[in-house]
Amino acid sequence: METSSTSKLKAALLGLKTSKVNEYYFRYSMEELALLADTAQIEVITSYTQNKHNPDSRLYFGKGKITEIAEDIKIKKPDIIIVDDELSPSQQKNMETALREETGLNQLKIVDRTELILLIFAQRANTKEAILQVELAALSYQLPRLSRMWEHLGRQVGKIGTRGPGEKQIEVDRRTIRNKISFLSDKIEEIKNQRELHRKKRLNKTIPTAAIIGYTNAGKSTLLNKLTNANVLAEDKLFATLDTTTRKMRLPGNQEILLIDTVGFINKLPHSLVSAFRATLEEVEEADFFIHVVDISAPNPRFLIDSVYHVLEELKVANKPMITLLNKIDRLENKEILDDYRKKYYPCTGISLKEDIGIENAMFLIEELLSQYRKTHKVLIPFDHMNIVDFLHQKTTIIEENYEKNGVKMEIEMKNDLLHIIKDYIIE
Repeated sequence: METSSTSKLKAALLGLKTSKVNEYYFRYSMEELALLADTAQIEVITSYTQNKHNPDSRLYFGKGKITEIAEDIKIKKPDIIIVDDELSPSQQKNMETALREETGLNQLKIVDRTELILLIFAQRANTKEAILQVELAALSYQLPRLSRMWEHLGRQVGKIGTRGPGEKQIEVDRRTIRNKISFLSDKIEEIKNQRELHRKKRLNKTIPTAAIIGYTNAGKSTLLNKLTNANVLAEDKLFATLDTTTRKMRLPGNQEILLIDTVGFINKLPHSLVSAFRATLEEVEEADFFIHVVDISAPNPRFLIDSVYHVLEELKVANKPMITLLNKIDRLENKEILDDYRKKYYPCTGISLKEDIGIENAMFLIEELLSQYRKTHKVLIPFDHMNIVDFLHQKTTIIEENYEKNGVKMEIEMKNDLLHIIKDYIIE
């Protein structure tokens, strides 16, 4: 799917509320789909919904609903239909064929939520790394859908591979995409290895690392800019940030930490994107703790929080220490709900990055969290245990070190999970 810079595509939105989805979740998801379309420079002209126990295996919607939609589409003539879910390749093809036949609109295209998000990521990707990751996700999505779209794949993925005697064009295209996926995977693996080297250097410096996480457009990049005077793009748009940015900051108590800005999470985040952005998301996995930025002015912040927690569970990092910052309290009409959120998501505080409210409280919470899992100790290491001294130089922050008659006296700051290594040498 491509959009024109001169005229917007016109779209109709389709949503299916199954028995597993509550009414609020469904309405919020449809509103978010409209926002995603707007972000992709697509104009939404109408929407259709259906209540159905389960999606139809062939058409996703019921046959009668497809006929009903077709009658209205004949009049409104959208360019594309955007479905608020990831369709199977056969559902996408069957729905497109049925609507084209019933409306006579032979250029009408069916786009699912995943393809729309991939389009936005493609528009937002600026660095070489982001471009590679988005392209890998897009090709992984396209591969099982070749029977629907093979006629224009050559323009999208380049000219890798040649046609053999007697091969069908679709087989050529499958090989083309598989080769390209393999090539991109190798390139991304190189990036992953480079990131690993940078991470090891950071770990050796023993500076605590915090990943700034949150739903897209919550204010993560703005927080990084506010705390570190960085110059990271911060826009009131979905997915303004696709690349991780790391900056150092010094807390009021003189403790240095590293802050990592991350790609925003979203409800129904496509698995192909999670997989392709693995190298980027590993920054989240390796962080010591999270700073979770929440747009508290949203209609239902708990929905956004739960969506973020779901992604953290997918990454198997949901148990890491976390501070929750309730951003945009300046937009909040009912400020009484702040107390409920502070209690439920403690440690938690309200902030307004736009109005500079609560920043000091946020830094206090960071310092308090650090103090819980990093302590200062004084140790005396005998000279015949110099391997311990070497280890402490690599894994802790050395505050003071003196060579005395009985060994090396050191004052160190370290994570509590290393306490078992020094417990026999602690002197104060």
